[in-house]
Amino acid sequence: MDTLTRFEIKERADLKPKILAPSNGRKPTGEPDSRITVQNLSVYYRDFKAIADVSLNIPANQVTAIIGPSGCGKSTLLRSLNRMTDLVPGARVTGHVLMDGKNLLAPDVDVVDTRRRVGMVFQRPNPFPKSIFDNVAYGPRLLGLRGAALQERVEQSLVAAALWDEVKDKLQQSGLALSGGQQQRLCIARALAVEPEVILMDEPCSALDPVATLKIEDLIRWLTRNYTIVIVTHNMQQAGRVSDITAMMMLMEGQKTGTVIEVDDTRKIFTQPKDKRTEDYVTGRFG
Repeated sequence: MDTLTRFEIKERADLKPKILAPSNGRKPTGEPDSRITVQNLSVYYRDFKAIADVSLNIPANQVTAIIGPSGCGKSTLLRSLNRMTDLVPGARVTGHVLMDGKNLLAPDVDVVDTRRRVGMVFQRPNPFPKSIFDNVAYGPRLLGLRGAALQERVEQSLVAAALWDEVKDKLQQSGLALSGGQQQRLCIARALAVEPEVILMDEPCSALDPVATLKIEDLIRWLTRNYTIVIVTHNMQQAGRVSDITAMMMLMEGQKTGTVIEVDDTRKIFTQPKDKRTEDYVTGRFG
């Protein structure tokens, strides 16, 4: 299959998974709703300020790409959205990450529930050393799902991750026996199985070959029917293919602290950026 733009992918009916949850109401016209609003977010690792004063809106049912040179804080920003930074000794986050009007960073927020609602897919596929079925069933079991309901959730998640047809006859085989691209889709199915609202992806294709990468990109586009997706990527072509909105991060002048310097429609970022630093980066002049 030739490489497709995000606009062409939307029109390809043959790429659609057979089963998807009902659409949660993406507006066909007008401005999309903001699913997550980040306000004045800063992240510290002990005395080091990794990112400073980041503010952006993440639209519902769209793909927001975070781009920028290495070391500018892209992954730190991504991980702060579902409080993965809490797991880093000495990390401290200030500001607000609002979802449904509630600050996810507030001390009274249930962190486990936050990570269920805002799922994470990491750079390298990380299946559990369990069967394909048990990988996907792990989260729902913790939530109390059993029997036929659990079976149905596993199947629906694998279908939504475009993996069911490839593994339906070997669900008891180890997830580690799958190819790299299949393992990444298994991890996506595992994330979908706990019914998140937002999916964070930290360079999900960096360890994959071009064929597997295209499958993941096609899947990302279809998942926006039901989910909000935020993706960190170093691949400018990938950002252009899959994202609707792009946030450009850069180190602050003379510092080692990153911040967002520009957020806009992906087409504008790549064709008419407002900041000269963005233009230099997306055209390959530096970074």
